[in-house]
Amino acid sequence: MNGLLLAADFPGVDGFLGTRGSVMLDFVFLAMFAIVPIMGWSIWLVKYRQKYDLHKKIQVTLGLVLLVAVGAFEIDMQLITTREGWLARAAISPHFQYVWPSLYVHLFFAVPTLFLWIYVIVSGVRNFPKPAAPCDYSPTHLRWAKLAAIGMTMTAVTGWIFYWLAFVAT
Repeated sequence: MNGLLLAADFPGVDGFLGTRGSVMLDFVFLAMFAIVPIMGWSIWLVKYRQKYDLHKKIQVTLGLVLLVAVGAFEIDMQLITTREGWLARAAISPHFQYVWPSLYVHLFFAVPTLFLWIYVIVSGVRNFPKPAAPCDYSPTHLRWAKLAAIGMTMTAVTGWIFYWLAFVAT
């Protein structure tokens, strides 16, 4: 039985990637392929080109996009696809025994990273001058921003692993 052909048999709105994932799982999976490189480009812009204002605009935009995406994702997971729905989609994976552990590892990075990104963005907006430029707050921002960037990268990587184990593997 090919798991890729069974998406229509499950609760929730089927995704668009041809896997067992729901539409929001597919959206978040793909969104992270954009978020991580854009985040890296923004870091490069500020570190090597001193484009402080552009970095700020990109990071605030990424933060807002992620907040909306995570909100929509949670609404889908709680009200539309539901826990039972995504579990039914994942249950036919030959690697189902690794789905929960991979989800826990993903959440280990995702939950703190959400709060860390909010802190880094809000404190950056509050503490940097307008237009954005280096200041006394810069070393603090850099320390927390490095952790946030690592957290976001690990959130993406562990999310992709979870997605593959649960919704792609056949």
